Amino acid sequence: MPEIIFNGPAGRLEGRYQPSKQKSAPIAIILHPHPQFGGTMNNQIVYQLFYMFQKRGFTTLRFNFRGIGRSQGEFDHGAGELSDAASALDWVQSLHPDSKSCWVAGYSFGAWIGMQLLMRRPEIEGFMAVAPQPNIYDFSFLAPCPSSGLIINGDSDKVAPEKDVNGLVEKLKAQKGILITHRTVTGANHFFNGQIETLMTECEDYLDRRLNGELVPEPAAKRIR
Repeated sequence: MPEIIFNGPAGRLEGRYQPSKQKSAPIAIILHPHPQFGGTMNNQIVYQLFYMFQKRGFTTLRFNFRGIGRSQGEFDHGAGELSDAASALDWVQSLHPDSKSCWVAGYSFGAWIGMQLLMRRPEIEGFMAVAPQPNIYDFSFLAPCPSSGLIINGDSDKVAPEKDVNGLVEKLKAQKGILITHRTVTGANHFFNGQIETLMTECEDYLDRRLNGELVPEPAAKRIR
């Protein structure tokens, strides 16, 4: 897959990019875990998510946040990384102007950045948040969450305890007009050690069902006049 360098807000950003053969194919952008704890675009879960979207005909991009690999700049506690993600999406969209829709998938820290990107970009119609950390990061900006998506975590995750993830899910599930799907991988920790295959089976099942027109939110009840 082509290695690419594109301009970001703090200098050049390094990525891996696979265009679809279809001009109007949807775009998928995949965001990696925390840069200060070893997170890069070559993380195994990030790579598998990239490959999953690519196999289904998406134009797909993963990239290193600022200060990682060949990406310039320094870690910016989320604000700069969100700008990086917005620039990455801009870059792909400039090459694929016929693409009308987009998905964002993020793992851990990347899930937090992805959900913020979702709030800013109305063309994002689906998301995957793998092992989000509502115990560490504030997700209150999801008011309301604009798109349906998947939240998936391990029930043995000590970094993002299950009860905190469940609290986030319950809050989002109460919102009208979207459908939040929640999956739990039994026995999995934050890194899904020995469980990446199970994780990916759940993600693939969710994506396939969405692409088949399933998992649609119920229409809001009509008011009787």
